[in-house]
Amino acid sequence: MDISHIEHIGIAVRKLEEAIPYYEKVLGLKCYSVEEVADQKVKTAFFKVGQTKIELLESTDAEGPIGKFLEKKGEGVHHIAFAVKGIEGAITEMESQGVQMIDKAPRKGAEGLHIAFLHPKSTGGVLTEICEDKNK
Repeated sequence: MDISHIEHIGIAVRKLEEAIPYYEKVLGLKCYSVEEVADQKVKTAFFKVGQTKIELLESTDAEGPIGKFLEKKGEGVHHIAFAVKGIEGAITEMESQGVQMIDKAPRKGAEGLHIAFLHPKSTGGVLTEICEDKNK
């Protein structure tokens, strides 16, 4: 698998409007995008730190993945995402190594990325995402 960098770190928050000021006022980062990803039942806010992004995730549905995460674990780090080249091949490679995939095929994520999640049971308890920007 060809990983180029950490694409983003996903952080679950209860309310974007309450979380964004910390990143902007305390850390001095700039929120450059807020986007809803309806099929994932989430609203996102992005900050850039060098080549890596911080993705804040607010649930739009208590029964969605972020809503369930917040109910069970509260606010905090939700996942780490790695940028890859050839996401389809990366999925095939992961499966051939016995990694349990949540997504067996890429799907559309925030910022137009193609994404797939690896199950935490196969990654030492860390929800892991691989993503590819097909426009690069």
